[in-house]
Amino acid sequence: METLVIGDGGLGRAIAAACRERGYPDARVVGRPPGGLHDPGSLGSADVAFEATTGDAVVANVQALIDAGCRRLVIGTTGWESDQARVDAILQAAGAAAVRASNFSLAAAVFLRVVEETAALFGALGQFDPYIVEWHRRTKQDRPSGTARELARRITASARGRRNELEVAVVRAGGNPGTHLVGFDGPGEAVELRLIARDRVAYADGALAAAAWLMAEPRAPGLHAFATVVDALLDPTTVAVLA
Repeated sequence: METLVIGDGGLGRAIAAACRERGYPDARVVGRPPGGLHDPGSLGSADVAFEATTGDAVVANVQALIDAGCRRLVIGTTGWESDQARVDAILQAAGAAAVRASNFSLAAAVFLRVVEETAALFGALGQFDPYIVEWHRRTKQDRPSGTARELARRITASARGRRNELEVAVVRAGGNPGTHLVGFDGPGEAVELRLIARDRVAYADGALAAAAWLMAEPRAPGLHAFATVVDALLDPTTVAVLA
């Protein structure tokens, strides 16, 4: 599998390292070029490409990859929600498929589901106020993180009977890869769920699982949520295909 990684930051380097460990030694990492726009002719036609840059670069990078002939993309960048319809249109016009996620950690994907169910249970009681605290490295641009926004969306949709608005606190300090704490505070007691990323390897493993899902069989053109890949991984009949 010929792989290309757009983005030479921490996530891009972690994905490239994971590719090499999995037997794809030719994984190539490309940083942002002068002027910020990639020349499709310099990218080559990769079997799968990983986009791990910044939100303002996603549309241009996807277009460049499509123009270079790539038809399978994994997008791990955050902060481009307003451009999703545009990216989806580009992919569909080219017959290309991409998996997107604000967080490719498999543990985070399960954590989202656990939080959603927990919010529904505490919401039914009507006495517990939910809150989120998320902490990332000081250089992370989006506030709150994409994962925190998705947690907030699920809690808001599930927590019936809440008395107060959801509180979201953001910390940007040091080099923390990512910590998300979700709590439910009630009279005399509280419950907290915590997800701690110790290393970006966790994100890389999920990104490679998404790439394997794309390679396993032809996928419908357009954007696909990472949840679809997770569903496949949780299905024992498909694990062997995606391994």
